[in-house]
Amino acid sequence: MSLFGKLKKRLLKSSSKIDEGLEAIVADGGAQSGAHEAYVEDVVADIPDAAPVEIPTDAPVEEPVRAPEAVAPPAPVEVPDTPAVEIPTPPVDVAPVEIAPVAEALEEIVEVAVAQPQVEAAVRPGFLGRLMGRKETKTVVRRALDDDMLEQLEELLISTDMGVDTSLRVTAAMAEGRFGKKLSVEEIKRLMAQEIARIMEPVAKPMPLYPQTPQVVLVVGVNGSGKTTTIGKLASQFKAAGKSVVIAAGDTFRAAAVEQLQVWGERAGVPVLTAPEGSDPASLAFDAMSKAQDIGADLLLIDTAGRLQNRTDLMEELAKIVRVIRKKDPSAPHNTLLVLDATTGQNALNQVETFQKISDVSGLVMTKLDGTAKGGVLVSLADKFGLPIHAIGVGEQIDDLAPFDPEEFAAALTGLEV
Repeated sequence: MSLFGKLKKRLLKSSSKIDEGLEAIVADGGAQSGAHEAYVEDVVADIPDAAPVEIPTDAPVEEPVRAPEAVAPPAPVEVPDTPAVEIPTPPVDVAPVEIAPVAEALEEIVEVAVAQPQVEAAVRPGFLGRLMGRKETKTVVRRALDDDMLEQLEELLISTDMGVDTSLRVTAAMAEGRFGKKLSVEEIKRLMAQEIARIMEPVAKPMPLYPQTPQVVLVVGVNGSGKTTTIGKLASQFKAAGKSVVIAAGDTFRAAAVEQLQVWGERAGVPVLTAPEGSDPASLAFDAMSKAQDIGADLLLIDTAGRLQNRTDLMEELAKIVRVIRKKDPSAPHNTLLVLDATTGQNALNQVETFQKISDVSGLVMTKLDGTAKGGVLVSLADKFGLPIHAIGVGEQIDDLAPFDPEEFAAALTGLEV
């Protein structure tokens, strides 16, 4: 299945919510019209008014030209009669023709022709004749884009957790140059998807790879955001790209997390470094860097324990991991990926603000878009922070971590067919 197919399937809740909302908005104050009628309105509206033609009143009047007088025809010339010349024809033996069979055949042909229905000659009408003479037209409900409609569109986008500021920006861009124009649901979807893709285009960037090895990738996020699953999927993709990968199970406080990461490591075919339960995660990260250097690994993915952004003690522990890593390599971590759960809605903005202060977040990964009608939060994140969005989770399988495509995401979010 293509990425758009997965997105459309996973973002069903978001797209269906926008679908239903747009249909209700357009139906509220909209009017039915044929598809060709709306086209004629647009064509007529674009035709410039013809300038009036002025007829001068002081123009000289020309005298009419008189027809020449009739001339009498010439007198006929008499020609003497010429005697007819008879040309003898040789005798030819001709067989007699039977008239009866031919007559019967002609009568049969006429009867068959009369029995057939008469077919009128097809005459191709002119452009307007074809346009206005259509008998079957698809009925489309359209509504004029006015202040009330814009307010309803804003409320609809806010309900998908797109945020107030972002929703206002999207609707304002949609109305630019179109205020008062009648729009259908499909046309609104296209405008909305176009503006959403425009906002997200600058942040659609894959995770950068550097020549320095090992490249340390620190993965952070709150409890249950999908960090462990994301690490397993990233390891599988990098391994398939020919990179040597090592995973460090830095969530030493939860035994289930280590076991889960080991399962994903086996699926991806990469080694997983662990430490006894309750060990210092900063110490594990330091040892993992040494091990990755010894074996010449290209990438070191470090998992961390989930922590809420309002727990200062846990956030300080994350800051300690960063400090210890930099003792080994001052430029590390080279990437800090923040994994966000789409079901948290606008709370994701608070998470980005807090984690960015502690661990200098360099990129985002959004998961669980299939379990919420709040997919618009990703648009709000792109609009407010401008952080690169490296990938989005579109399923539970190991290959269900896809590079972020703004146009396909916008189409899937709005329920637009591509």
